[in-house]
Amino acid sequence: MAFSYKSYRELASGEVEEKDYQVRMNLRDGRVLILAPHGGKIEPGTTEIAEAIAGMDYSFYSFEGIKADGNSVLHIESHLFDEPRALEAVGKADVVITVHGQIDRNDAFVMIGGLHTRLGSEIKRELEAVGFKTRHPTDGLSGTDPMNICNRGKSRQGVQLEVSRKIRDLLRNDKEQLQKFANAIRKAIQLYLGGNE
Repeated sequence: MAFSYKSYRELASGEVEEKDYQVRMNLRDGRVLILAPHGGKIEPGTTEIAEAIAGMDYSFYSFEGIKADGNSVLHIESHLFDEPRALEAVGKADVVITVHGQIDRNDAFVMIGGLHTRLGSEIKRELEAVGFKTRHPTDGLSGTDPMNICNRGKSRQGVQLEVSRKIRDLLRNDKEQLQKFANAIRKAIQLYLGGNE
């Protein structure tokens, strides 16, 4: 990847909010936060997926590139992602799931990483049950760094979903498939929460 910012402060000093990037959030159920740290035109489709998973009841956050072009510069790596509104929302959540874009255009799959292996396994099972293929994360996409934004919630463990470009394109063009994908993850969250109450 070409140059990208190493912190939000660095990004904010070189870019203009509401012109180059925007933050959208809706804090509902404080226990669950669905977050797209590279939304908008940075990793296309991730905002829409996160929003669909959040639905009308879970909290939602998206950091979105809105430049005409060159949005990849706005990609702050997940272990460096420190946008203050995101950190505040994450710090209040028990369950944090981040949605990312993996670049493969030829194969449709989701890599499930993060330190929350129990919830990750639940998500894997539910996605596969409705026909989505999952994979073990490749190096660099495992989401296991304790500083990764997905692992900075109350439990210090979260789930990172790396969604291949092929699936993202499918979900953007087929609202029925998007809902099926989101519902599978929502079911996994509900099963996990139900077992912890």
